[in-house]
Amino acid sequence: MTMKHSIKFRIAATFIIVTAAALAVIGVIHAFFLDDFYYANKKRVLVESMRMLDEGIVDASSDEFRSYCSVNSLEFALSDENLTELVTNSTDEAGMAARILGTILSFEEDNTIYLEESDTYKLMQVHDRFTGVEYYELFSVLSDRSYFLVLCPVQSIEEAAAISLRFYIFIGVAVIAASFLIIWLITRRLVRPIQELTEISERMRALDFTAKYTSGGLDEIGKLGRNFNSMSENLEQAITDLRSANEQLQADIREKEKIDEMRKEFISNVSHELKTPIALIQGYAEGLQDNVNEDPEGREFYCEVIVDEAAKMNRLVSQLLNLNQLEFGMEQAAMEPFDLSGLIRSVIASSKILLEQGGAHVVFRQEDECTEPVPAVYAETAHAGSAEPAPLMVLGDEFKIEQVITNYLTNAINHLDGERIIEISCRIREDKVVTTVFNTGAPVPEDELDKIWIKFYKVDKARTRAYGGSGIGLSIVKAIMDAHGEQCWAENRENGVAFSFTMKRC
Repeated sequence: MTMKHSIKFRIAATFIIVTAAALAVIGVIHAFFLDDFYYANKKRVLVESMRMLDEGIVDASSDEFRSYCSVNSLEFALSDENLTELVTNSTDEAGMAARILGTILSFEEDNTIYLEESDTYKLMQVHDRFTGVEYYELFSVLSDRSYFLVLCPVQSIEEAAAISLRFYIFIGVAVIAASFLIIWLITRRLVRPIQELTEISERMRALDFTAKYTSGGLDEIGKLGRNFNSMSENLEQAITDLRSANEQLQADIREKEKIDEMRKEFISNVSHELKTPIALIQGYAEGLQDNVNEDPEGREFYCEVIVDEAAKMNRLVSQLLNLNQLEFGMEQAAMEPFDLSGLIRSVIASSKILLEQGGAHVVFRQEDECTEPVPAVYAETAHAGSAEPAPLMVLGDEFKIEQVITNYLTNAINHLDGERIIEISCRIREDKVVTTVFNTGAPVPEDELDKIWIKFYKVDKARTRAYGGSGIGLSIVKAIMDAHGEQCWAENRENGVAFSFTMKRC
């Protein structure tokens, strides 16, 4: 902003110009009308002195009247009608008597200018030819027939006016200079809050709402500053809300796109999973319908295939319904205390046939807080002993946790290899119990460890197809643990893979 456009400069310049103009006008009036003002004032004084004596308000010899004449620079002379008695305040009594006589006889008509004349007095401007001085004179015949003459020198008026004008010029210049300094300082103080508001508005225009008005004040500018602060806070909050809303909208859009992709992928996966059993069922059913195989054993085989594939489809649909209920919160977890170690032993016992078919050696280890792990081997294939761990009470939904252990154990059996060992362990960590199901076999690629919890995701599709897996089991585990507010994870170990989950200890 240039100096000439600055509001501080414009206000100061306006005040200075107005002040200088006012002083100039006063100076012009002083120069052109001061003499007339002085004349009018002296006329009033001269007439007033005559009136005071004519009306008997004061006596010519009184101190009051003489003081009045002294203050107003008047010389007077009062004489009786015979000019025998004279009262005057002048040191030149003879001269004053001569002036009265000369005025009566009109001796100085050539040196006299009549300014005003009435029935009671004459006001004249007289030039004294002896001293060269101009006088205003008032001559009157009072009501008691006495003669009254009062005068004041005109030269004193002109000198006073000239001195007054010079003094006025000096004072005017000093006043203008002092006014300029004072007005500049006052203007700067007045304008500082406006400049601060201007800077704040510039920062607000750049969407910086941290600037606050700090000059204070109870006037209109102070109120405007407080309004600026309030507006800045409101705008900052509004923009923050807009940004949050925009971020939430972007997140919602991304989530919608993700859900759309998941929906398309889900439909594709379900279609793929159902396509094979449907095709088999259709093919074998058409074979039965066309009597392709007429012998009883062949027809029984066809029927077994149809039943087996239908069971797979039923299992897949059941798993999907279960997963859907868990993910959308339609099935809440019933949080009750139960014995986790007893549940694990029960799952192992119910999986006896699968363990035997897989040739699995199962080891269950329960680790107490103050003791070494106690081994216990289950399933006849392992030729286990009969020792049982102490109860391990946890808080959760026993039925759903049974699904988790069953899915972990089934997954371990299906991927068992090498030494064909499955180790189930429970470790106490403060208020948590960490349960791990480990199986020897091929590791999961590190970049796929986080993906195995996704629906229909299969690390080894050929192997999964061989045992009829759908890729939903671990997704159900993840949904159950999320419903419990607990964690589940997988990790590769030296000779196999371990799947773990946590439970709150009672």
